[in-house]
Amino acid sequence: MALDSTKKAVVLLSGGLDSSTTLAVALKEGYECHALTINYQQRHHAEIEAAKRVASQLRVFDHKVIDLDLRAFGGSALTSEEAVPKNRSQASMACEIPVTYVPARNTVFLSIALAWAESLNAFDIFLGVNAVDYSGYPDCRPDFIRSFESLANLATKAGVEKTGKFKIHVPLIVLSKKEIIKLGHELNLDFSLTHTCYDPKKNGKSCGLCDACILRLEGFKEAGLTDPISYDRVGL
Repeated sequence: MALDSTKKAVVLLSGGLDSSTTLAVALKEGYECHALTINYQQRHHAEIEAAKRVASQLRVFDHKVIDLDLRAFGGSALTSEEAVPKNRSQASMACEIPVTYVPARNTVFLSIALAWAESLNAFDIFLGVNAVDYSGYPDCRPDFIRSFESLANLATKAGVEKTGKFKIHVPLIVLSKKEIIKLGHELNLDFSLTHTCYDPKKNGKSCGLCDACILRLEGFKEAGLTDPISYDRVGL
């Protein structure tokens, strides 16, 4: 599809597998993509550099990295010294909201993306949540996405004045990790640029044992593809 310069979108880009695939989808659909990365002082800070690599490789129109220190609130293993769970089964991951949940993170991130989108006169926002995530994370569920979309059109000047209607795009919402990886592969996404691990080593190498690593590794296995990144260890 030819790029329409008036068809702008803000894409939340963490540097992980899901958000990078979502960016590739938005580009394929012809959007002029403005990628937004939030540096919230997460322990897996390596994903910020991954986001920069992906944005550069995919040649987005603009890429902003915004600092927002969520360590001030804590409440998550990703923003505190609390241990990241290791070697859990997928069944265990789905049983409860994990300690890696960051309080209201997607609500906060979408709000920032909405503010930037309105300033750009862009009405499309892309977010890489998916079916695997919403089994454990409340802000990855379809109900949440629909509710935020409704809020976006009530809480903005553009929405009230009806100059446009905001839409939250979640192209991966019903996909498994295997299906997401296959989609990214079809879109020629270089997965070696991405970072998924919640608890990487000081050198940035993925631990291979946290929930994120296990889901990623299993997804590549089920997709019949080789994960191009290296791991310190491989769990389960």
